[in-house]
Amino acid sequence: MPRSQQTIANSFSLKGVGLHSGQLASVTIHPAPVDSGRYFVINNCVIPAQWYSVSSTQLSTELGKDHQTVRMVEHLLAALVGMGIDNVRIEIDQSELPILDGSALPWVEAISGSGITIQSGIAQELRAITTPVSIYKGDSFVMAIPSDRLRFSYGIEFSSQAINQQWFSWCPNMENFMTEFCQEVAPARTFTMAKDVEYLRSQGLIKGGSLENAIVCDDQKWLNPPLRFENEPCRHKLLDLIGDLSLLGWLPLAHIIAFKASHSLHTQFAQALAENHNLT
Repeated sequence: MPRSQQTIANSFSLKGVGLHSGQLASVTIHPAPVDSGRYFVINNCVIPAQWYSVSSTQLSTELGKDHQTVRMVEHLLAALVGMGIDNVRIEIDQSELPILDGSALPWVEAISGSGITIQSGIAQELRAITTPVSIYKGDSFVMAIPSDRLRFSYGIEFSSQAINQQWFSWCPNMENFMTEFCQEVAPARTFTMAKDVEYLRSQGLIKGGSLENAIVCDDQKWLNPPLRFENEPCRHKLLDLIGDLSLLGWLPLAHIIAFKASHSLHTQFAQALAENHNLT
C-alpha cells in the first residue's frame, strides 16, 4: 500500500567538523510542507536535493545552484530516506555538512528524537524498473535489474588485506524498512587507507578527517578497531548509494547491483534512472 508523506515533528540542530574543509558547520533541520521535498538552504539560496542539482562528486556528493554549493550531503540524505522523511528544510551555515562519526547514525538518532509527522500527500516511495539500466567505467558499475522486490548488492575491492574483496546484499522488508536500515546500514562509517591520507590532504581534502570520524587501515589491519560490522566498508558504500539515489525522490523497484562504484557513478546512475522515467 502507498504510504503517506512524512516530515519531522520538531526542528533540530547538529554541529560538527566538515570532513574535507575541516571547518565547523552547524545544520538546522526544519519540518517542510507536503510536496516540498528535501532541500538545502545556504546564504538564502535554496538547493533542491535532486539529481539535477549535482555539481561535483569528488569523494562526496556536492549539490549546487546560483554559485552556492553544499557538500557531503549523502549521509544525511540516506538517513532521511531510511527514516521515511519526504519533506524537510535543511539550513546550513557552511558549504559542507559535518561528518559527525562518519556514518548516518547520528542523523538517524536526531531524526528519531525530533519525532515524525504524517502528512496528507502520498509518498513516491518505489517506482518499477521495467528494463535494465546500467552505468559503468572500466570494471566499476551500477545497474538495476527489474525485480518485484527492492534488493541491493554492493561489492568493493581494495589492495589492503583488511578490506580485500567484500560483498553485502540487502533485501529490506518495506514494512520494516526504517528498523532494518537503522540496524543494517546507518551505523556503517566512512573508511580510508592510511597510505592515502597524506596525498588526499595535499589535494585539500579530508582536512577534518580523524580516527574519530573514519575507520582507517594499513595494508594489513585496521588502525582503530573494533569495526561495527565485519564488512563495514561495504555497508558504508551502500549507505552512500542510498543517499545518492535519494536525489531521485524515490527508490527504484529493482535489484540494484554495484561494484567498485563511486559518487560519480551513483549520481550518473540516478540521472539514467530519471531519464528512464522521462523525468529530464
